[in-house]
Amino acid sequence: MEQPLWVLAMRQVDVLVIGSGPAGQRAAIQAAKLGRSVAVVERTTMLGGVCINTGTIPSKALREAILQLTGKRGRFYYEPAPNSSTNFTIQELVSQCQHIIRAEQMVILEHFQKNGITMLWGNAFFEDPHTVRVAHSTGSELVQAREAIILAVGTVPARPPHIPFDDHRVVDSDSFLRMPSLPRSLIIVGGGVIGTEYACMMNTLGVRVILVEARTRLLDFVDEEISEALQYHMRSADITLRLGEKVSEVRVLSNGLVEATLASGKHLRAEALLYCIGRQGATATLGLEQIGLETDARGRIPVNERFQTAIPHIYAVGDVVGFPALASTSMEQGRVAACYACGEPVPPSCPLFPYGIYTIPEIAMVGKTEAQLTAEGVPYEVGVAHYREVARGQLLGDTRGMLKMLIHEQTREILGVHAIGTGATELIHIGQLAIAFRAKVDYFLQAIFNYPTLAECYKVAALNGSNKLRLLQHEEPVQQAA
Repeated sequence: MEQPLWVLAMRQVDVLVIGSGPAGQRAAIQAAKLGRSVAVVERTTMLGGVCINTGTIPSKALREAILQLTGKRGRFYYEPAPNSSTNFTIQELVSQCQHIIRAEQMVILEHFQKNGITMLWGNAFFEDPHTVRVAHSTGSELVQAREAIILAVGTVPARPPHIPFDDHRVVDSDSFLRMPSLPRSLIIVGGGVIGTEYACMMNTLGVRVILVEARTRLLDFVDEEISEALQYHMRSADITLRLGEKVSEVRVLSNGLVEATLASGKHLRAEALLYCIGRQGATATLGLEQIGLETDARGRIPVNERFQTAIPHIYAVGDVVGFPALASTSMEQGRVAACYACGEPVPPSCPLFPYGIYTIPEIAMVGKTEAQLTAEGVPYEVGVAHYREVARGQLLGDTRGMLKMLIHEQTREILGVHAIGTGATELIHIGQLAIAFRAKVDYFLQAIFNYPTLAECYKVAALNGSNKLRLLQHEEPVQQAA
């Protein structure tokens, strides 16, 4: 029987953070740096939230393990996939990642300890706007926040009732990593970031992959040329893309196969199905109704520009507030919210942030796309560099990678950078700085880059784009790489 509230232990802190993912970590550390007493509640038995335990880090570590174990690093463009996937199991591959996960958890724990942050393990439930009950296996305790509560609870995979999840043949992105064996064939429902990343990884292992996406192209927020290039690479690797198709029914057959029926009448069969359409805010068990705090239909919490909820001293940050739902932006949201909660002035956040998508090949983007600039009526020119034009691309065995730079026709400022290929997610940060500081294409024309590096692509793209601008203005072209 649960103890009455009046006999529960009461703990008081200045700032209470619920969730230990990227947003919660930064919020807690920032509040502690500002001299507040801080406690962090974590409902699982592991620090780091989805990012470190089931999401970003495991999936990226899995990708690295696959590229290493299959020998595909730097050669994935022109070597065929393995003939058989029986040499690997999901558990063997995931075990390759465990030391990385443990190392990341230890880094967080050390930061918490150095900053005097208290860890509370258990499920958080609101008793009133300032008090949270933390329930764990041996009992409960009450925690009262004197100044602020910061919700950084993240999200969980959406599991619609009409999909027969059994976490064995029909799985979501969390349970996929716990599958007992690697399937020889896999249907992936959802062509977003998670779906495309896992499609590429499983294909590299020799799994026959069918990817179903309701939209007519993958990753429709990505520059269209980059998205089309990714689709080309995926099709070249024998991934079947069913674009513009919706799944109307999923069922497990008596022979153990999974059948997905499409709205168009097509029937797809495979040994397993990964459903990865949408995520829900992990807010259902917080007792928000106790304090009159509402969420949207997907469990997300509305906030203002300071990340305050409808109750001013309660903040929400990270994936639970919706777009852009990136680990990098969540970290900054947590820091900013903690500053506001502690009355610390905060400079306006930079609205510019990069995207990195770890498909094979990886893609990255920052700034505007061609479609956005066209819709806004901004005159621009495109400078393109192919990896085959720089020595580093040849050394890496990646001759199909590409970087494109969008340049304002009149001001010559860099408006957007988009890349596909080896190291794209690292390479994009040069473009991020250029856009943030309103650099002109002329900077890259004059800059000297280490040789041989992929960074040389910026100079090649600048030469290409500058020559196009000169042609528009009837000037002599500058010397361009052969």
